[in-house]
Amino acid sequence: MTQTLTQTAFEPVIGLEVHTELATQSKIFCGCSTKFGSEPNTQTCPICLGMPGVLPVLNRQAVEHALRVALALQCEISNPSIFERKNYYYPDLPKNYQISQRRHPLGKNGKLEIFTDGQSKLVNIIDVHLEEDAGKLIHPGTDDYTLVDLNRTGMPLLEIISAPDLTGIAEVEDYMEEIRRLLLYLGASEARMEQGQLRFEVNISLRPVGVETLGTRVEIKNLNSYRSVTRTIEYEIRRQTELLKAGEPVHQETRLWDEIHESTLTMRRKEGANDYRYFPEPDLVPIVIDEAWIAREKAALPELPSARRNRFMREFGLTPNDARLLTEERALADYFETVVNFVGRSAPAPAESPAGVGTPALQKEAAAKSAANWITGRLAYRLHESSLSNQQIPISPAHLAELIALIDKGTISTTGAREVLDEAFNTGKSPAAIVQEKGLAQIGDADALTAAAKEILAQNADAAAKYRAGNEKVLGFLVGQLMKQSKGRANPQIAQEIIKKLLAGE
Repeated sequence: MTQTLTQTAFEPVIGLEVHTELATQSKIFCGCSTKFGSEPNTQTCPICLGMPGVLPVLNRQAVEHALRVALALQCEISNPSIFERKNYYYPDLPKNYQISQRRHPLGKNGKLEIFTDGQSKLVNIIDVHLEEDAGKLIHPGTDDYTLVDLNRTGMPLLEIISAPDLTGIAEVEDYMEEIRRLLLYLGASEARMEQGQLRFEVNISLRPVGVETLGTRVEIKNLNSYRSVTRTIEYEIRRQTELLKAGEPVHQETRLWDEIHESTLTMRRKEGANDYRYFPEPDLVPIVIDEAWIAREKAALPELPSARRNRFMREFGLTPNDARLLTEERALADYFETVVNFVGRSAPAPAESPAGVGTPALQKEAAAKSAANWITGRLAYRLHESSLSNQQIPISPAHLAELIALIDKGTISTTGAREVLDEAFNTGKSPAAIVQEKGLAQIGDADALTAAAKEILAQNADAAAKYRAGNEKVLGFLVGQLMKQSKGRANPQIAQEIIKKLLAGE
């Protein structure tokens, strides 16, 4: 018997359109500033306001940023790339058209690798194209009127359109993070969502599990946070599932996300390309990007996030999670590698090391693991607590490497190292100087520790008796008491060996 829709399980098929503001000092077709936060309508001119008789002039830096992104996404570069007028009326679009690209975008047929639950997946990129932004409508809390701020009009935007290759919220989240990470690595955008520099549009449809044919697509526009995107998808999956199971159609339309009610609302039934009456922009010549230009930009590309993440796992033996955290931003990845290089130079393998121990490869992995632990642990905590970015780390890579070397040599304990890191974070002093100033050097002198251990055993005779009776768990308590008495300066390994010998009557 054929399964009815009420019994059918559905799966989402999702594509994303990412709109990012490019990192230029002036707008895409005029010299107006792109500075954020200025008084409304103070960053406009006759060109971005669409006054009669004006002519746009293309911002070369915007093209260069866009080209690097397209190449990093392994796109084919269109030659020529052509601007077109997309005609529609909206209050924040003073020209009544937007200059964009449709038939001949800057880049097309690209791909991006994402990792979800440790699994790699290639997401196809349909196209990467340049366009100008519209203005901003401001609703002052009354239905009587709406304000229009045109400062954003003409801002250089790059739109990245994915194929409908994403099948769940986890993949969507990983895709958004990977796109943002790529933009930051390339310096193409600051991608600050709180400033509207990174916005998303979701295209989502549902289909029965196991069916290849796509369902009716619904587009949700102007989502400016990861949370808005995920909540939108969750809501649309529920809404479309209910419609399909009730035997009702899903209409192809554009919807908006209502943050207050956490639901989507119909904005308009979906237009086709013909509704926008696209035609070539007569005031801009086609962009011709020759092979020499492409070669220069390819040569200038940095190591990209996914490649760096894979290398960190391969070269340093990092876990996928550590590699992901350390490659979130280019500045943090650079900092990590510099620390590892400093540690490697400051801690040569001992000459008496047995064969296969202390080799450069093993040293590098040990140094990398220590650096990763401190950077993603205490240092990350202090940065967050101080509201500092990864570009503002107050401890130099050389100083963090020095701290790791002091721990490795047994000069300070891990507990003491936390105190040293905090002091270095606050003052910029070197760890070695802090250890000397504060007397934090670890006590490794056997005679001094033996005398202290005897006092601890005398003060905790009951615990000592329990150990001798076979309760080995109390050993940790006794060592802890010695560490407490020494204010964390006792070498814990040596302290444990001394206590064990005293308990054994040696």
